[in-house]
Amino acid sequence: MSLDQLAEKSGVSRASLSRLEKADVSPTAEVLGKLCAAYGLPMSRLLAMVEEEFTPLVDADAQEVWHDEDNAFVRKSVSPPTQALGGEVIECRLGAGQSISYDKPPRANMEHHVVLRAGRLNIEVNDQKYALNPGDCLRYQLSGRSKFSTPSDSAASYFIFLV
Repeated sequence: MSLDQLAEKSGVSRASLSRLEKADVSPTAEVLGKLCAAYGLPMSRLLAMVEEEFTPLVDADAQEVWHDEDNAFVRKSVSPPTQALGGEVIECRLGAGQSISYDKPPRANMEHHVVLRAGRLNIEVNDQKYALNPGDCLRYQLSGRSKFSTPSDSAASYFIFLV
């Protein structure tokens, strides 16, 4: 895709895409979400596109970590990166009083399982609102907008299992 085509399809300006391409700026989670939707890929797949071979075991200290400083968001790809397999595990931490919104899923009806490890997490998905407490698991198929947010007094640590 050209930058103009990607800008139109993703809703990210051509200027922003150009700055991202040149590594002048780092993308936020929301911008990456828009790019994933434009390409029809989960975020971990987009980030792992440079991986050529599949390694079945990745040590904890070698797992890829991505930071979105704007949203106090940390995303760790727990599953070994590969395009050959469908499921994956992602460990996330979202700071207190933060919010991340995604306009649409990378793939229609992608199945998510969100398990809250610590803190409190609010999730809006498919026009439904959920408040998760530690140990809760929310399972859904994503077909529209989604939003992850934390209250002002609590961060959240959680796993997302994508199927």
